[in-house]
Amino acid sequence: MAKGDWPIGFCGQRKGGGAEVRNGARQGRFEGRARRLRGGGMGDGCSGTPGPLAGQTYNSSLPSPPRNARSPIPPTSSNWRMRLNVARVVCRPQTCLQPALAPPLLRTASVAARRSYAFQAAGGPVFDVFNRKTKWLQRERAAAHVEHSRQADYLKDEVAARVCERLLDIKRHFPRVLDFGANSCNVARALAAENPDPDPAMPVSPPIATKISELVAADPSETTLYRDADLPFNENGQMRVTRHVLGDAESLPYELASFDMVLSSMSLHWVNDLPGVLAQINRVLRPDCPFIGAMLGGDTLFELRTALQLADMERRGGMSPHVSPLADTRDVGGLLQRAGFKMLTVDVEDIIVDYPDSFALMQDLQAMGESNAILGREMGALSRDVLLAADAIYRELHGNDDGTVPATFRVIHMIGWQESADQAKPLPRGSGQINLKDFFENK
Repeated sequence: MAKGDWPIGFCGQRKGGGAEVRNGARQGRFEGRARRLRGGGMGDGCSGTPGPLAGQTYNSSLPSPPRNARSPIPPTSSNWRMRLNVARVVCRPQTCLQPALAPPLLRTASVAARRSYAFQAAGGPVFDVFNRKTKWLQRERAAAHVEHSRQADYLKDEVAARVCERLLDIKRHFPRVLDFGANSCNVARALAAENPDPDPAMPVSPPIATKISELVAADPSETTLYRDADLPFNENGQMRVTRHVLGDAESLPYELASFDMVLSSMSLHWVNDLPGVLAQINRVLRPDCPFIGAMLGGDTLFELRTALQLADMERRGGMSPHVSPLADTRDVGGLLQRAGFKMLTVDVEDIIVDYPDSFALMQDLQAMGESNAILGREMGALSRDVLLAADAIYRELHGNDDGTVPATFRVIHMIGWQESADQAKPLPRGSGQINLKDFFENK
C-alpha cells in the first residue's frame, strides 16, 4: 500500500468484514476479506499549489527589480488560477496604436513603456477544483494492486450495469460507441453480461453488446484501462473493444461527429471543466445520437463528511475539506442544455453500502481510486485521535443497529441527444387546444 494517496489519514491496523449494498429491490452481498493496514499513514499525495502570477511586468519609470527579486504581486490562491496576459501596445488617453502602425519613435518606446498591471485575456477564467496529476497518481497506484482493486469495483460495476440498462429502451444499432472515462472497462463488462434485462418477464435476454459493433474505451490512466485486458469479456464475439489512453483527462481528441453514442460511468465527477467536457461530447456525436452518463453528486458520502467535520472541530478547532465537492443534481440539467443537448432526462439513485467501520470505507475508497484530490487540501495524514473521534461520531449519528455504518452514494444519471433536423420537438408554448383541468374534471 502506497503512502500519500488516501483522502484522510490512518495509522495502525484494522480487521473487518465485507460490504453490503442496499437499494430497494436490488440487494447484493459483497463479501470481502480480512483487511489490514500496515504501518505509516495516509496522505493526499502530491501538492497542486501553483506558482506566482505569470506575465507580470514593471513600469519603465521605476527602477528594474533584480532578476531574482520576489514579485510584488502575491501568488494566487492554491484552489484557483486565472489566465492573464499583458498588453504589448502603448495606450494614450485618446488613441491606442498597434506597434505595427505606430511611428518608429513610438514603437521604440513601447518596449519599455508597458503597463504596470495585467488584465484578463479573452475567455472566462479557469477554475481548477481538483489536482489532475494527483488523481492520475491515485488511480495508477490503485490499479497496480490488481486483486484488491477488482474486489473494490463493486460500486463501479453496479453503476455501469444501470447505465447499460438504459440501452434496452433504445431500439437501434450503434456501429461506433465511445466510453469516456472508462476506468477498468466496467461498461464493456456490463455490455457483455448475459441476461441484462431486469424484467422478470424476460428471464433470458441477449447481451447488450449485440447492439454495438465497436466500443472505444478512453481513459487517462493506462494501468487502470489495461488492468482487465486479459479477461473473457474482451472477446465476446459481438463487440470489439478498443482501448485509447487519453493525454488529457478533459479533452476528447476525436473528429467531429465520429461516434453514434457516448457513454460515461463514474468519471465526470472528477472533471474541473464539466460544461466544456459536455460540449466536447456533444461535438463528437453524430446528429440524433445519445449521450448516456452517470456521475456521483449531491449528498454523496454525507455521513463521512459530517463525521470528519465534527471530529476536526472537536479535536483541532477547525475544519479541512476531506471529501471532494460534487455537482448538485439541480444543475446537471442546465449544464446539459448549455452544452447543446436536446430531449434531456436526469434522474437520481441512492446506493447505500454498509461497512464494518469507517476505516473499511476509507480503504475501499482508496482501492477504487476515489481518494480526495482537492487543490489546496491539507497535506499529510490526520492524527489518530481525529480518526477515532470521527469513527465514534459516524457510529453515533448514522450507525445501523447491527453495528455497521452506512455510506450513501448518490448517482446522477443523465441522457441527452445531439440535435437533429428530423428530431421530435415540443410544440410552442400556448399552442395547446385542450385544458388539462377540464380533461380531469370530465374524466
